[in-house]
Amino acid sequence: MVITQDNIFWHELVGLDVIVTDSANTQMNGLNGQVINETKSMIIIDALNGKPKMIPKINTQFNFSCRNSTEAMQVSGNQILKRPFERI
Repeated sequence: MVITQDNIFWHELVGLDVIVTDSANTQMNGLNGQVINETKSMIIIDALNGKPKMIPKINTQFNFSCRNSTEAMQVSGNQILKRPFERI
């Protein structure tokens, strides 16, 4: 199944490419990489410099994309503020 803007909330985010588009911590804005882990309140990104970065979900906007889709999916961290298995 292709991940779209409508169904991304029910999918696993690990493995998706992500860009932090808006964060309360402005130093995180523009950070991009691949999601390597996810907790209830954090997304852990393998940033391009090779160091994992922990990004809080709350009050953060993410732009997800996957390799089998050209569609970029804008997601508010507040909407995914649950553990992955609780979003199903």
